[in-house]
Amino acid sequence: MSGERSIWSWPEELHPVLRGWMATMLTFVALGTISAVWANPLFVRMTPVGAWEFPSLVLLAVLTGTFVALPSACGLRRAAAGGTAGFVGIACPTCNNILMLIFGGEALMIWFDPMRPYLTAGGIAVLSIAVWRRWRSFRTRRINLPNEASQ
Repeated sequence: MSGERSIWSWPEELHPVLRGWMATMLTFVALGTISAVWANPLFVRMTPVGAWEFPSLVLLAVLTGTFVALPSACGLRRAAAGGTAGFVGIACPTCNNILMLIFGGEALMIWFDPMRPYLTAGGIAVLSIAVWRRWRSFRTRRINLPNEASQ
């Protein structure tokens, strides 16, 4: 049995990829279901899905998975803020009770609904910056590690 390898003995480089892929899939399915981008029995969307919402959801999920896959401790608050802004932008505005309480139904559709693509784009931009900073931190840390072959 010593010749068999478990999932935990795979090379270390594979774990971040698996973790990132799983985060991408989980984000895509969870946010897409909750925001009712596709028809599902759990949530009903009160407004039609815009043409920009599905590609934004895909981009948000891929960026989230990339962020999770990179092993570093920086940028967590920025990523959370970007992901939240992206989700609020993609989600149905009249289905969000908090937004309904803040704006009211009519003001929500008049003032907030036209701003949703910009809110989503801003959230994606903030999440992209978090991914870029985490990537830069990861690269810097890998470059600065002592080379084992030279010792």
